Amino acid sequence: MTHDHAFTRAVSTATWPEGFLAYTGHGGLREHGDDISIVASDRPAVSAAMFTRSLFAGPAVVLSRRHAAGRGLRAVTTLAQNANVATGRQGERNAAEVVRRVAGILGVPEGEVLIGSTGVIGRPLPMTTILPHFDRTAERGVAAFTAGPLDVARAMMTTDTRPKAAVRTLGQARIVGVAKGVGMLEPDMATMLAYVFTDADLSPADLDAALRGAVDRTFNCLSVDTDTSTSDTVAVIANGAAGAVDPALFAEVLADLCLDLTLQLAGDGEGATKLLRVTVARARDHAQAKRIAKSVVNSPLVKTAVHGADPNWGRVLMAIGKNTDDTDIVPGDVTVRFGDIEVYPEEPEADTLGRLVETMRRDEVDIVVTLGLGAAEATVYGCDLSAGYIRVNADYTT
Repeated sequence: MTHDHAFTRAVSTATWPEGFLAYTGHGGLREHGDDISIVASDRPAVSAAMFTRSLFAGPAVVLSRRHAAGRGLRAVTTLAQNANVATGRQGERNAAEVVRRVAGILGVPEGEVLIGSTGVIGRPLPMTTILPHFDRTAERGVAAFTAGPLDVARAMMTTDTRPKAAVRTLGQARIVGVAKGVGMLEPDMATMLAYVFTDADLSPADLDAALRGAVDRTFNCLSVDTDTSTSDTVAVIANGAAGAVDPALFAEVLADLCLDLTLQLAGDGEGATKLLRVTVARARDHAQAKRIAKSVVNSPLVKTAVHGADPNWGRVLMAIGKNTDDTDIVPGDVTVRFGDIEVYPEEPEADTLGRLVETMRRDEVDIVVTLGLGAAEATVYGCDLSAGYIRVNADYTT
């Protein structure tokens, strides 16, 4: 995708905000490469978090929800390749044991540790390799905590093709985010794991408000395949080491960082070759704008047309029209554009279709719909649908 190299250059040498340190290692969850990570603050912190609303939320989510309620998280540990979902009471005990081990390594209460677990559903964690790994990590102590943001983002990956991280500054404070997720991706808070760490000094209430506002405008405007994960988690931890910041400005910068991560997630969707951005404007209200935009970005027919640069713009009308409860939408008042090329209501000429093909061949494709109803607007983010998506998911466990 067009932003990959710039992103990598921007964060490849990034360090954590003051007071944070991180570890990555191989715990036997995947055959090769680091699959366990820990990021922690060396001092007490405040936190905010949001989780999946899936009815099959995994033990990691259930346990982390309880710990996050105290708004005092100071560490996050992530296990890749295994969601530890639908694993019964043993899965619950395993998640709790991982948290206990991590808390012991860090010398903090278990209630200050958040756990994320992501990957295959229905398989128990390989505790016979995970626990010895934590024993070795405990022996090394703080000397093991030398990982940077990209190292952690890489250790979190499942079917991701590249690590995802973003960095921002606000005065003396720094904000660093890492994320993973490319499939089973329609966040319904938060499909993915995303963690943000900052040395800004904020109250728990301001931090929570900033996170919820950011998630609503970014991660919850993301969709790769309409499937909501059982393990979605988004959290932000602030340890105050850099001093106080304006809460409103922090909320803006946090939303910008989350949008950066959202675009990286969308652009790396399983099998994706293009980033798809859909904006619905002049809607009755924000909810309608977002709903119609999601209908377009989630349509398999729209997504495959974008993949093949097929100028079959009628598929966008289909995706709008299937929202049958939105009876105030009048077809004659609707407009549809691909980039700056309007395709509806005036039927495109042959040369216009030729230009449309060229627009759809780009790495990033923008579709803009206006409804002619009001002043509300929403933008959502996704990707094309290719044969690669089927290959990845047809062979996911084999």
